[in-house]
Amino acid sequence: MQIKAKKSLGQNFLIDKNIINKIVEKVNIKFEDTILEIGPGTGNLTEFILKKKPKKIYVIEKDTNLTSYLYKKFQKKLIIINKDFLNIKISDFKEKLIIFGNLPYNISTQILIKLIKLEDKELPYKELIFMFQKEVAQRILAQKDTKNFGRLSIIAGWRLNVEKMFDINPSCFYPKPKVTSTLIKFMPKKNYFKFNNYENLEKITNVFFNQRRKKIKSAFKKLFRNPEYISKKLKIDNNLRPENLSPEEYYEITREYESLNG
Repeated sequence: MQIKAKKSLGQNFLIDKNIINKIVEKVNIKFEDTILEIGPGTGNLTEFILKKKPKKIYVIEKDTNLTSYLYKKFQKKLIIINKDFLNIKISDFKEKLIIFGNLPYNISTQILIKLIKLEDKELPYKELIFMFQKEVAQRILAQKDTKNFGRLSIIAGWRLNVEKMFDINPSCFYPKPKVTSTLIKFMPKKNYFKFNNYENLEKITNVFFNQRRKKIKSAFKKLFRNPEYISKKLKIDNNLRPENLSPEEYYEITREYESLNG
């Protein structure tokens, strides 16, 4: 069965077996583990995961043609779900998951944020192993005081420890993308800043980074009635620019905003 990648779904199938093996070997998959793979495509990564003999494998594939292909290829070796991952309820999975994903570039950040902003006190997964466009990965991994540091760095680091694994050349995919990909591992933090509502962190980072070139005193003015007092209370120099604050300082600002706004 000939499978043609759909540009509209951002499909680039990982085909390099050495790279696929390297990815799977980076994760300590045990026989009691439950795996969830987002967008398995033609099942190349899935094959290598199966060799590790985990307890159960779920794959979520939006493309109906690929779903049929996967049924024929794997028979009953895995549980195939023909849905858009963005419409899936993670709470429906009762096991603690290891989640893999060669994510479509156009929705990769949406998928990551969906998995971060879950209301569960304890996230329902042990690890995320995701491929991103390198440019997006740089924004996720960026440290303060760098040009790539921004909302994505702060949000990703809120509940997750983030580690770059390695870059993946375009030639490892079919069709070949125009950009390099980067593999990142995420692991839930045991301790993190608790908020009443994740949306407040989104709001705070939006206000600050929408005025990236301005000093942060203008963002404080938009958010607080007494901006000078708040910045002094939090020991933050309001003459800095948004990229000069640490993620923890943004979490403190969010907490302060919540305490004043209910």
